[in-house]
Amino acid sequence: MSSVAKVFQILETIVSHQERGLAYSEVVAKTHLPKATAHRVLKSLVQAGYLRFDVESARYFGDLKLASLGSAVTSHFDLKSYVRPHLITLQEETKHTCNLGVLSGDAGVYLDKIESPEAFGIKLYSAIGKRFPLHCTAMGKVLLAGMRAPERRKVLARKLDAVTPRTVTDPMALERELREVQRCGYAVDRQEITRGIMCVAAPIRSGEGSTVGAISVAFPASIDEERGIESEIRAVARCAAAATAELQGAVAQEGNGRGTAQERAARRRARD
Repeated sequence: MSSVAKVFQILETIVSHQERGLAYSEVVAKTHLPKATAHRVLKSLVQAGYLRFDVESARYFGDLKLASLGSAVTSHFDLKSYVRPHLITLQEETKHTCNLGVLSGDAGVYLDKIESPEAFGIKLYSAIGKRFPLHCTAMGKVLLAGMRAPERRKVLARKLDAVTPRTVTDPMALERELREVQRCGYAVDRQEITRGIMCVAAPIRSGEGSTVGAISVAFPASIDEERGIESEIRAVARCAAAATAELQGAVAQEGNGRGTAQERAARRRARD
C-alpha cells in the first residue's frame, strides 16, 4: 500500500467515526496498519490541521482544514439551487416567510429567503447573507443539535446573550432542548430573537447523516395561541426531508458521473 493510500485510509476511518472519534488503538485495529506507521501518519495529519487530537478523551477527530475541503466540495453541489424549489413549495403551503441557513464558523448565515406576501407588521431578523446566533434561532438550534458534542460544548460554554426576555441563556437548559431537537427532528424559536415572531426549523442532511443546513418558517406568535403550530411543524419536516432526499440523490449521481450539479439544475429548469 502506498503512503498516500495509508493517509486516506486513516482519514476515511476517522471521519466515518466523527461523532465519537477514535483512539489510537482503534485506528490501528480498524486500518490494520503497523503501529509505527499509524502513529507517524496521525502525527503528520494533526500537525497539518486535518485531524485533531482531543487530550481529554484521547481520541482523534477530523479537524477544520478537512472540513474546509469538504465545504469546498459540497459547495459544488450548490445547496441553494437544490433547496429553493422546496422552499418555494413550503412558502406556498404555509404562506409564511421561509429561510435556508447554514453553519458559518460560530454562527449561522441566511443562504436564501422567500418572503411571505402577508405583512407581519414586525420587522424580521432574517436577510440573505446575514449572520444569525445559534442559541436563540430555530435554524441555529438545528445546526447546534447536528454538531458533534465537543463542538457543541464549546459553543455553549460561551456567553449566551439574551436578545429578548424569552431567549434561553442557561447552557444546561439549552442542551436539554437540543437533545429534544435531536429526538423529534425539529426546533422551535418562541420569540427568542424577535418579539412577536416564532420560527420552526428542520435539518437538511448529507448522505452520511450530518446536518449541512436548515430550513425554517417564520410566523406571528399569535398563530400558536390561536390554533397551535402543528401544521407548520409538519410542513417544515416534509420540506426538509424532500430537500435532503434530493441533495443525497444529487451527490450520489455526481459520484456516478451523471453530470455536474449545474448541469442537472439546468435540466430541471428546462423541464419546468
